Amino acid sequence: MASSLEFVEYVCDQISDAGNIAYKKMFGEYGIYCNGKIIGLICDNTFYVKKTKAGEQVIGELEEASPYTSAKPHFVIENLEDRAVLAEFIRQTYEELPLPKPKKKK
Repeated sequence: MASSLEFVEYVCDQISDAGNIAYKKMFGEYGIYCNGKIIGLICDNTFYVKKTKAGEQVIGELEEASPYTSAKPHFVIENLEDRAVLAEFIRQTYEELPLPKPKKKK
């Protein structure tokens, strides 16, 4: 089951205080970006965020799952109500994640 655009927009609105939040349709689901870095995915109307130590310190222990087969485990974010905590969680996650590798020119 694909994710609904309404859910994707709701998640992006809830984390919008973390920075420049964007989404991009990828393989029938959505990649979630903060300031140009991919920080998570939305698959089957579930919000998955890449695991980081800094993010875990902000939000505590969370359920972990893989958003798709062969993916590394991500944090599963079920409680989307506390915007301040979510924004800090996403900011800390963003800070710890590496910059995307530059694409090679053809």
